[in-house]
Amino acid sequence: MKQRLHPFTALTAAASAAVVTTAAAYWPLSVAVALAAVFLAVRREVAGRVLPAAAVILTPLCLSLLVLHGLFFPEGQTVLAQWGPARVTAEGLGFALELGTRTTACVLAFLLFSFTVSVPDLVSALAGRRVPPQFGFVLASTLTLLPAVSVRLDRIRQAQETRGMVVRRGLVSRLGALRLQMVPLVLALIDDAGSRAQALDARGFGSPGPRTTYREVADPPAQRRFRAAALVFAAAAVAGRIVASWPAGVPS
Repeated sequence: MKQRLHPFTALTAAASAAVVTTAAAYWPLSVAVALAAVFLAVRREVAGRVLPAAAVILTPLCLSLLVLHGLFFPEGQTVLAQWGPARVTAEGLGFALELGTRTTACVLAFLLFSFTVSVPDLVSALAGRRVPPQFGFVLASTLTLLPAVSVRLDRIRQAQETRGMVVRRGLVSRLGALRLQMVPLVLALIDDAGSRAQALDARGFGSPGPRTTYREVADPPAQRRFRAAALVFAAAAVAGRIVASWPAGVPS
C-alpha cells in the first residue's frame, strides 16, 4: 500500500518551496517551481480545481504588477515605449516578471497543498501536537472553503452571461468583466466562511480544554527527516539572501 504524505510533510514542502523561491528571487527557479506544482496537480488529478483557483487569484495580481512596474518603474533606464508619463522600460518589465513568477510559484504551491491535503488528517495531526484549537479551527475553515472557489466562479460567470453580460475582445472589456465577477465571488466566499465557521464551532472546534482524537495519522521517520532537511534548507536560503544583500564594507 502506498504511504500517504503526512499533512505536516505536505505543508512543509509547500512552505519551503515558497520560502526558497522568495529568497532566491530568480525567475527561472520560480517558473520551475510553478511547473512542478502544475505537474503534481495533474498527477494528483486536482489540476481542474487548482488552475482555475490560481487564475482567479493571479490574473488581477499579475495585471496590476504589469501596469505598476511595467509602465511606472522609476528606476527604469532602458525605455522601450512611452506614452506621456507612462514608460515601458526593460527594467520594469524584468521586475514585474520576477515578482509575478515568484508570486505564481508560491500561490500554486499552497493551492496544491490545500486541494490535496486531508483536512481530517490535518486536524488530527494538529491535535496530536497540542496545537491551540483556535488555530486548527481557522485552518480547517479555510481549507474546506478553498475547493468551492472555482465552482462558485463558474456559477457567477454563467449567471452573469444569462443576464446579458458580453465579454468583448480587448483588455478593458476583460478587466471590466473580471471586476464584475470578483465582487460577488468575494462576498459569497465571506458568507460561506461565516456559515462554515458556525458549523465547525457548533461541533466543538473552538472549544478550550483537553482534546481527544480517534484518528491515527502515520508519521514515518523518513518524512520527519525530510521535514527537518526542508526547514534547514529554507533557513539556509533566507540566510544566504540576507548575507548577499548586506551592504559591502559594513561590518556584520
